[in-house]
Amino acid sequence: MRVFVTGASGWIGSAVTDELLAHGHHVIGLARSDQSAAALEAKGATAHRGSLQDPDGLAKAAQDADGVIHLAFIHDFDNYAAAGRAEHAAVQAMLTALEGSDRPFLLASGLASGAIGRPLTEDDPSPFRGPDSMRGGSENLALDHAERGVRSVALRFAPTVHGMGDHGFVAQLTRVARERGVAAYVGDGSTRWAAVHRSDAARLVRLALDRAPAATRVHAVAEEGLLSRDIAGAIGHQLGVPVVAVAPEDAGDHFGWIGRFFGMDVTATAARTRDLLGWQPEHPTLFEDIAAGAYADA
Repeated sequence: MRVFVTGASGWIGSAVTDELLAHGHHVIGLARSDQSAAALEAKGATAHRGSLQDPDGLAKAAQDADGVIHLAFIHDFDNYAAAGRAEHAAVQAMLTALEGSDRPFLLASGLASGAIGRPLTEDDPSPFRGPDSMRGGSENLALDHAERGVRSVALRFAPTVHGMGDHGFVAQLTRVARERGVAAYVGDGSTRWAAVHRSDAARLVRLALDRAPAATRVHAVAEEGLLSRDIAGAIGHQLGVPVVAVAPEDAGDHFGWIGRFFGMDVTATAARTRDLLGWQPEHPTLFEDIAAGAYADA
């Protein structure tokens, strides 16, 4: 299958690209720079030069492919609303190009759903709709196109997609702990984060491309909910610094931009996903990766 992958050189996308190539797919990866294009071509993928802010170019690439995996997002936390609108426009362009084809469109999404008081399941719809909502309402935009002849699938990734070389949320928490001299959690530390290893997430994406029906939500979740105080404890143990609580009203000052996320409860199950795709996580847990030094250079 010829698969157009946005974010193909990113943290999750590079692992997905490797997984697809290893299973005989031809990857056309969106590349914003010469460096990204060269990295993709060195793997045996084809580079498609462009960006998420070029809807026409994205539509053409989608139209020429047998399927699309959309993993890229403009992570501009200073202007998150504009990033959401750009996401909406990009997704709309690619979906329009695929209408009536029954070709797959897999979209990276998250587990944020508002406070529902229990782990999120694959049956829980996203509450976000429209270009001015979180991530441009792209999950519902994509799933709605199942009625227009697109095999759309929402890939809901855990907030922590970890592994050696991770530069995401846990790396940022580690950097803050090193700078502050303490590993902190928010409030009483009872909020939880789901987690998944990068390689397990990549395999899930490949299985969803092959098997997931239209209008499906799948959860890339290996560990349903790790207590934030335990995450801080693992970081503190690895760095050899004390573990402390930070009041919710002080989280922004202590953590910076990540403070708004670390105090959130983001937990989910993946039972339906495992049954549907025959997916079982096989790689190290988050705490195993922390202990093994995955964030030693963060």
